[in-house]
Amino acid sequence: MKIANFDTNEKVLLIAELSANHSGSLELAVETIKAAKRAGADAVKLQTYTADSLTLNSKKEDFMLRGGLWDGYDLYSLYQKALTPREWHETLFKTAANEGLICFSSPFSNDDADFLERFDPPAYKIASFEVTDYDFIRHIAKKGKPVVISTGIATLREIEDAVQFCKECGNENVALLKCTSSYPAPLEGMNLLTIADMKRKFGAEVGFSDHTLGIVAPVVAVSLGARIVEKHFILNKEVRSVDEAFSLDEDEFKQMASAVRDAEKLLGKAVYELDERALASRNYARSLYASADIKKGEIFSEQNVKSVRPGWGLHPKFKRELIGKPAKRDINFGDRLSSEDM
Repeated sequence: MKIANFDTNEKVLLIAELSANHSGSLELAVETIKAAKRAGADAVKLQTYTADSLTLNSKKEDFMLRGGLWDGYDLYSLYQKALTPREWHETLFKTAANEGLICFSSPFSNDDADFLERFDPPAYKIASFEVTDYDFIRHIAKKGKPVVISTGIATLREIEDAVQFCKECGNENVALLKCTSSYPAPLEGMNLLTIADMKRKFGAEVGFSDHTLGIVAPVVAVSLGARIVEKHFILNKEVRSVDEAFSLDEDEFKQMASAVRDAEKLLGKAVYELDERALASRNYARSLYASADIKKGEIFSEQNVKSVRPGWGLHPKFKRELIGKPAKRDINFGDRLSSEDM
């Protein structure tokens, strides 16, 4: 998949998710984007919504959060606290561009998505909890930009529907992100093997939106085929935010980026041809040598032929064929055997 000038076939796309980690400060948001660049991110992702995009201003029990990080909040108040104001977007998009970062966002309503058009984002992200809003998915897909879909709370049927709706709208540029919508997410139950299975099932680009603590999960995800990694990013651990508990700071993100890049090098591609280093190492593989002096006409045997290192002699696979035949020449102890002796 190509997002802006980035091709996920060539390199894993590392996305720093700003989310609510601006903590209500535009200056902090700008500095966080700059830190994401220093930490090795390829892209920064915003969230574009108003509290009214997401919920109703109600404190009825249905709208209250019980347990977890946000215990006691009503949904409307939480989203008001966490949102990125619309009037910040121009500055944040420009900051990302100046830093050489791709910048796009997760809208949460048709109006949010239409607002983002003025910034010509190179992609749109659909968050896990919006994957069931089929009309919204169609609205995004019709914009013709790559669509990145988190699947944290989606059933298999809902993922199938989301992909199909995009295709029906003429949009084949779909990426699916394996995601576990717990904050923070436990390692047990991550089921990252689903990444490879999604690739087979849907033929779409696949990735990983991570809410676990630490950097292990993204590296494992990349080893299983993830070509996009999204991780919440915070400037430092002193910043107070509703998302701070499962966000990486600059040093941690840098470690993750380095580990992912190392994983890419390790994965390489499926090949059986030997490179120059492997070919050179074959000089120290086993081959057939004379383990005793052998006179011309003497019979090759287990006593005078041995498979040893180095690898300059005859391939060991010929030993059985050689044993029992007479030598055609005088051979000294330590001489390599060759095809001429066959």
